[in-house]
Amino acid sequence: MQGIKEFIPTEHKIHYANSLLKVGFSRIDIGSFVSHKAIPQMRDTEELLSKIEFDSSKSALSVIVANRRGAHDAVVFDQVSILGYPFSISETFQLRNTNASIETSLQRIADIQAIAIKNKKELLIYISMGFGNPYGDIWNVEIVETYVSKLYSLGIRKFSLSDTIGVSTPETIQYIFSNLIPRFPDVEFNAHLHTTPDTWEEKIHAAYSSGCSSFDGAIKGYGGCPMAKDELTGNMPMEKMIRYFSDKSIPMGIDIEQFQRSLEQSSLIFH
Repeated sequence: MQGIKEFIPTEHKIHYANSLLKVGFSRIDIGSFVSHKAIPQMRDTEELLSKIEFDSSKSALSVIVANRRGAHDAVVFDQVSILGYPFSISETFQLRNTNASIETSLQRIADIQAIAIKNKKELLIYISMGFGNPYGDIWNVEIVETYVSKLYSLGIRKFSLSDTIGVSTPETIQYIFSNLIPRFPDVEFNAHLHTTPDTWEEKIHAAYSSGCSSFDGAIKGYGGCPMAKDELTGNMPMEKMIRYFSDKSIPMGIDIEQFQRSLEQSSLIFH
């Protein structure tokens, strides 16, 4: 929702979130504790968290934070178990996204991790530009591995390798996951892919066949990072991922009928 300029009424978000909470996803990214001026769509995250029907859901809730203040605001909510931080291995994009250099962001992550540990939360790092760099910054698997190693040393065990603006190919996806997963066997690596309508299946296949078993997605493929300031390439459509894994009889642990209800309900929000 963060890239949609027209404000979505909070009551619509609550109703939609309650539907998603019944599906059985392992994690739902429910909102952001970031600058309301930067991401006005997320200004009602606190109200949303206070009103959703969370008690009977098996889904963990994550929120995006970009600094210590956001982390402190987020950890007071018992419903939130995961703090997500967008960390880019591109200096150019890191400055765009969080108004901080890579060096400054590493210190922020250390501070946020300390807050998370103290409040019994987990920190999930989104490795932006994880599959390539369109800005001219150097990119290769060794750079990705270097930063994962630095963050691993802080005790972080959750990473979403993020395509951000859709530059990944099956070859780069396989290249990254086949190198990182064996190197860090106790880390949960998520595939956070963006895609055009005709490349989604080959990207999912490349990640799964390379050992990735955790995937981020968005119903109908809406989304993208508004801070990229480029034409947005949509998120990986959740319904297409579900179709892919269903066709291959790969268990997902979700309620397909409830997902279909959420898919239908999404038309009230994404149109």
